[in-house]
Amino acid sequence: MQANKLNSGQLKVVATGFLSLFSIVGIMVYGLPFFYDFWVRDHGWSRATVTSGNAFAKVAVGLLGFFAGWFIDRFGPRRLMLAGILMGGFALIGLSTVTTLWQFYLFYIFSALGYMCAGPLPNQVLTARWFNKTRGKAMGFAYLGIGVGGMLVPQIAKWLNIQFGWHQALMLLGILMIIISFPMAWIVKEVPEKQSIETIKEEPITPLKKIVKGWPFYLLLIGSMCSIGAVAGTSQNLKLFFSLDLKYSQGESANIISLVLLSSIIGRVLMGWLADKFPKKYVMILIYTLVAGSIPLLYFASTPGIIYLFAFIFGIGLGGDYMIIPLMAAELFGIKIMGRVMGLVLTADGLAEAFSPMLVARLRDISSNYANGFAALIILAVIGIIAVAMLPNKTKTEPT
Repeated sequence: MQANKLNSGQLKVVATGFLSLFSIVGIMVYGLPFFYDFWVRDHGWSRATVTSGNAFAKVAVGLLGFFAGWFIDRFGPRRLMLAGILMGGFALIGLSTVTTLWQFYLFYIFSALGYMCAGPLPNQVLTARWFNKTRGKAMGFAYLGIGVGGMLVPQIAKWLNIQFGWHQALMLLGILMIIISFPMAWIVKEVPEKQSIETIKEEPITPLKKIVKGWPFYLLLIGSMCSIGAVAGTSQNLKLFFSLDLKYSQGESANIISLVLLSSIIGRVLMGWLADKFPKKYVMILIYTLVAGSIPLLYFASTPGIIYLFAFIFGIGLGGDYMIIPLMAAELFGIKIMGRVMGLVLTADGLAEAFSPMLVARLRDISSNYANGFAALIILAVIGIIAVAMLPNKTKTEPT
């Protein structure tokens, strides 16, 4: 495939990735924390309780990750994406009506299913099948959907909340998810015309048993799990920290969160470009260092300007974090078995995403401040850096 000219199929793949990630991650994952404080105030639930919905969902993601990866490797990602988009939209519509905890957890399960079926995993595999030399840039542009969605959603949610109240705002976001992402996922093709899913299956692959017996797999697993845990623990608590601890207005909180996601756009483009130019291991270390280095700035959030510096640095790290993991996995293990490998990695990442936000919120409820929670996230991020630094530079080259 030509490095500088995309064909129509490749354009559709990037557009599908952009729109589905805009919806599933930008709206659903980064949009839901905007509503946390409304649940705290209206239902009297604790911070740990409202963040436990995310934990509950991520455990479900972890349990289903390998099976989703197996399905994608065997049947392709498109059908799974269509189902996931519908489940994600249904989850937000349902969450707009909940009054009890069992309803809250039920619809969070649907959000988890939507994330697993239409979020990063199928888009990573779809992009890897269509791109080789420019895979980093292609993944970066597809992942821009997360940044754009996450940047716009706090502003959209704020406006919808003012106009209609938070219940209707959340319901409308669920409907918007489906309208934005379903049509392109319907028309995109699984693989280039000169290939077929059967052809991909017939090509030689490294057995999964051999991969999971090797130490590079576990270093990648630990590194991604720790850094994703640090990112999730931070991002899922930002709205609570801003609104309830720092007493920011809804508008101020939305503006800072939007800056984080705006910076993540820079991070995705920059890190995608770097990943095509330099060893992905070192790009991964850079990204994880930005995450680890930004969290301590939250201790000085009351100092003028510091919170914006945090938003900028953390946003760049956030932008590259989720994107670099599948690129590293493809370089280490190849794309033929990528669905199952990333399914296992997402299982570990899902557990980290599940429990780190809840742990941070719990520490806040116990100690009345976020100091201990932020310290735990910093330690987690540093462990991730160490694990990635121990990875081999490269073990497998894809000839596609």
